[in-house]
Amino acid sequence: MEPKLEKKYGFFTAVAMVIGIVVGSGVFFKAEKILTATGGNLKQGIIAWLIGGIIMISCAYTFAVMATKYQYVNGLVDYAEATVGKKYAYYIGWFMSIIYYPAITSVLTWASARYTCVLLGFPIAGGECMTISCLYLVASFAINALSPILAGKFQVSTTIIKLISLFLMAIVGTAIGIHSGMTKYNFTHYVSQSSSNGLFTAVVAASFAYEGWIIATSINAELKNAKKNLPLALITGTFIIMTVYILYYIGIAGTVENKVMMANGETGAKLAFQTVFSDLGGTLLFVFVVISCLGTLNGLMMGCTRGIYSIAARGQGPSPKILSHIDSTTNMPVNSAIMGVLLCAVWLFYFYGANLTDTWFGFFSFDSSELPIVTVYALYIPIFIMFMKKEKELNFFNRIIMPCISLASCVFMVIAACFAHGTAVIAFLIVFAVVMAAGAFIYHKPAKVKDPAAS
Repeated sequence: MEPKLEKKYGFFTAVAMVIGIVVGSGVFFKAEKILTATGGNLKQGIIAWLIGGIIMISCAYTFAVMATKYQYVNGLVDYAEATVGKKYAYYIGWFMSIIYYPAITSVLTWASARYTCVLLGFPIAGGECMTISCLYLVASFAINALSPILAGKFQVSTTIIKLISLFLMAIVGTAIGIHSGMTKYNFTHYVSQSSSNGLFTAVVAASFAYEGWIIATSINAELKNAKKNLPLALITGTFIIMTVYILYYIGIAGTVENKVMMANGETGAKLAFQTVFSDLGGTLLFVFVVISCLGTLNGLMMGCTRGIYSIAARGQGPSPKILSHIDSTTNMPVNSAIMGVLLCAVWLFYFYGANLTDTWFGFFSFDSSELPIVTVYALYIPIFIMFMKKEKELNFFNRIIMPCISLASCVFMVIAACFAHGTAVIAFLIVFAVVMAAGAFIYHKPAKVKDPAAS
């Protein structure tokens, strides 16, 4: 008998996964970009965090309602299939597997290595950083592919660690800043005038820091009492995330002047921690920052290793019988996981060539940390529309009001990305079109294969 995915994760693991995937490197290195984009205007920066948080929470709520109705192998693909249809679900799964999961995961391997290099005094775009990136990529793949239960426990542990460092900065930094007057100074003095696209750029940057919660739906077939626990985990986790981000952003404003933070770039977070907690204490807490990045990477790899499996389990995509195979010892789709990590390596190579050195790809150089995320929001739009059309038995709030808010949020993200990235959006869309055309070329009607997750 073909092995099937077991119910091995509980509610707290799901909450930890939502928080753990989202909270990590983004809040640290995208905070720098938000500060720069707004010219050091903390009020506008907080507005960007609020808008990003509202977008995340509204979409998470709508998907939480869906989670109470649809439960199969991979959350987002399931929702697309149940609302729009099998073919659209296939293209969603193809995009997530080939572009989204590996692109975002590869950026997180570099972000984890980036802060490791800041800690060790290495350059963030040199050979040392890329070597550490590859090491983290392989290690994260190994822990997820060989021991998914251990990966889940690691997710819970790193979530606790990262929240400690964030809450300490939020509380202590704010208290010190209020006492010294630094918080008031940073709220009333701007470094420069923000550009006309400053808020849009800041919101798109925040989208990276907030992204990842949807990946938690990839374990719904492995989650105990998923119809109850997944919605609760999504709503609980996203509210905690927005609160922590805003408090942290206010906390670092109490450490040093904004112009100093902006001038120090990738070392800004370390400087803030050392200012508040002394050199030794700040360095120790910055180690927590590195661990938090690794926790985010681990959560993303959880989704990445299951990406191709979500298509193959439906009898679709390349070699579905091979890629839907679940190892009887590890209870993991190992072949899917191997393909996922290889795609991560390809996207890590691209990210380095397009963003960290002299552009190797010319016109086709774009930010692979943000544009795939905005594309996901665009792909949500048909799902929300069809959900409102089909689910007539739901109450007005769940069927109309929240999906409309989610829909408006997605449209806003697409517009913001166009303002923030300009012609790079065109370059990305060309790559996106080529990848989707390749998916269309190998698309075939799903074979009648029993879903390994079905009981």
